[in-house]
Amino acid sequence: MLGADSVWPLWGDAAAVTFDDPATVPDVAVVSAVEAPVLLGFRARELNGRAMLVLGGGGYTALMVGREGVQVARWLTGLGYNAYVLIHRFPNAANGPSAPLDDAVEAMRLIRAHDDTPVGVVGLSSGGHLAACLAAEYPSDWVARSDADRPDLFVIGYAPISTNAKGRTIIADKPSLPPVEKQAMYDRLQPDAQLLPAPPPAFIVYAGNDPVVPVENARRLHAAWQRAGGAAELHVFGDAPHGFALDTKDMPVSIWPMLCEAWLRQVGFL
Repeated sequence: MLGADSVWPLWGDAAAVTFDDPATVPDVAVVSAVEAPVLLGFRARELNGRAMLVLGGGGYTALMVGREGVQVARWLTGLGYNAYVLIHRFPNAANGPSAPLDDAVEAMRLIRAHDDTPVGVVGLSSGGHLAACLAAEYPSDWVARSDADRPDLFVIGYAPISTNAKGRTIIADKPSLPPVEKQAMYDRLQPDAQLLPAPPPAFIVYAGNDPVVPVENARRLHAAWQRAGGAAELHVFGDAPHGFALDTKDMPVSIWPMLCEAWLRQVGFL
């Protein structure tokens, strides 16, 4: 699937994933529905002794598994990481609000059991929200967590951390986001307000003029990381589109992967 070296269904014997266009190339593939989630493994040629979980965005109603998944995995394998792209379920009436987090936790457990190495996470857009949730306290009636569920390092880009939550929006009178399970997830998982003490190192990158995810999300997350006693590096590019990922060329934001690589070396994860 999508050129992966391994395909691991999370909860059963087979994956059940619907693509917008089954004939599209992996680099731009979009998932429109997920009945049974799957973890796709991309192997590095020269291992650096680390692994990365990749969480793409799509607003929890689709998944940009190509631009924010496969492309990111290829970048990471080029740096020596085994990279794992999660195609998770969406929060909806069929799955409930906790499904993406349940899948991300199970993906972390599978990666740790298989690789037995430090595991970081790269999350973009809604995938960045999901990544940050792995550093936060979960609602008590949701999936049980352990210290092994928390990644050893975080890379988070243009993620709606808490401004979609009721009472914390930037846009006045912002309506609830459909479906109701998606809004419930944003209300109950606000990583900046629920961050656990001593979070691992984080690299945070946003656009200052993002029309979809206000840059206040970056400031909230960065401040929360510092309050909790963690180290976080924040980069805000003045002019960039939402969803800049790795393929936004000829703009200053295109250098963020190089900045991230330098940071990974600095913190000893590369």
